Amino acid sequence: MKSNRWFNRQNRLFSVARIASASALFIAAVIAFIAASNISLLRAGSAQTYIVLYNTQSVSADAAATIAKAGGTLVASYDAIGVVIARSDNDAFRTNLLKNSNIHGVAPTDKFATQLPDENVNDTSSALITPNTPAPGNDNLSGLQWDMIQIHAPDARAINGGSSAILVGDIDTGLDYTHPDLAPNVDDAASVNCLSGAPVPGKVAANDDNGHGTHTAGTIAAAKNTIGIVGVAPNVRIAGIKAGDANGFFFPEAVVCAFMWAGSHHVNVTNNSYFADPWYFNCKNDPVQRAIWEAERRAIQFAMKNGTVVVAAEGNFADDLAHPTMDLQSPDNTTPVPREVTNACAVIPVEVPGVIGVTANGNLQLKSFYSSYGVGSADVIAPGGDSRLQVTAAATNGRVLSTWPAALGCTRKVVDSGATYCYLQGTSMASPHAAGVAALIASRGITSPGTIAAKLQNTADPIDCPPDLSIYSFFPSVNNGAPQVCEGTLDYNSFNGHGQVNALSAVTQ
Repeated sequence: MKSNRWFNRQNRLFSVARIASASALFIAAVIAFIAASNISLLRAGSAQTYIVLYNTQSVSADAAATIAKAGGTLVASYDAIGVVIARSDNDAFRTNLLKNSNIHGVAPTDKFATQLPDENVNDTSSALITPNTPAPGNDNLSGLQWDMIQIHAPDARAINGGSSAILVGDIDTGLDYTHPDLAPNVDDAASVNCLSGAPVPGKVAANDDNGHGTHTAGTIAAAKNTIGIVGVAPNVRIAGIKAGDANGFFFPEAVVCAFMWAGSHHVNVTNNSYFADPWYFNCKNDPVQRAIWEAERRAIQFAMKNGTVVVAAEGNFADDLAHPTMDLQSPDNTTPVPREVTNACAVIPVEVPGVIGVTANGNLQLKSFYSSYGVGSADVIAPGGDSRLQVTAAATNGRVLSTWPAALGCTRKVVDSGATYCYLQGTSMASPHAAGVAALIASRGITSPGTIAAKLQNTADPIDCPPDLSIYSFFPSVNNGAPQVCEGTLDYNSFNGHGQVNALSAVTQ
């Protein structure tokens, strides 16, 4: 997500873009200096969280004893995917564990990080899907929702506003369960806080202390109730799966917990408007990052195999994810170290196989200036806003309006009947539009994640590459300074994927 740190920090992005345009010799010199200096980013003796990855997708019966013998404490065990979360203040903890032939990798995440786990909740998977339950009409602020008009959401919900049997998990910073536009649809039992090292169930535990999760949740499922806005799928249930903290960090243990929760609690669709910290690119040729990548990949695959559709934002660095060369963001909760990257490195979750990647556009249906893209990672495009290239009469500030906690500040605030709404832009705002359409498709009784993904893409409206790419010349890649280049055809290209999601086509075709 990186609500204030990634998706909505445009001033810093411009600053970093200038850094990215610096000479290759300077960047190489910085990398060489850091390598030669052998700088440690972790303080010796301070307690840290670790991802412990087993060779097989199961955890050994003596895991707790193994962790204790190595000098740590077991926080959570995910036997279904062979991942353990542990804490230790022993400098030799990782080295000690790697002597165990059953363990494939050990990666510290604290200081760069946090912790996490799993539990059962009421099974609602047998709830009857009632397709074509309409939610016609508008709410008070619907006239400001250019984004919904653009994907034909009002027309779609007049036919099918989603089914209450469908559960969308918003893996984000939680959500404001008291917000009048969210309260009717929040599923208390399916909500969870994954930040403490063990899942704490309930909507109160998953309360949003950042604002970003409340915004994405409103785009997905704000209720049709006369006030405020209306979400893409206003009849579905939504669960706050809190994996991001107040500062917008999503650490590996939280991401693993979130997907294990989704996969074991009958979540039909998850929205993921973030990249997993502390590494923007996780490089599989690095032993520490490889353990993080593999643990998160296993958790995401677990959710998918258990019927969960995974939708994720592409990112806001104007990067071509198919051709990465530099990462200036990582580790992003300490001092980022410029480093060379290749296609052995990937952004999580959007580049995990099977995840539906979403790029952002504005009211002129051009890819937003900041949106990352790439052949293979971009599946569809959806409204995320564009305050530079696509300010129109309908989108007066170029941004997307959605729900917001009244207790938190917002620069571009709108209040209706005492409820607060906020304008934001980013691929973070695009992804929940696609997740909402996926929920509408699921509401038709389609249960296979693969079939839902195919329907989402097949009903999208194809958009060709822009004829003039010079409009993006002011905003090259933040990480390597490369100009933005669109590859592909009308049917599929790196900017728009298979096209812009179409809610009406999704419920009628």
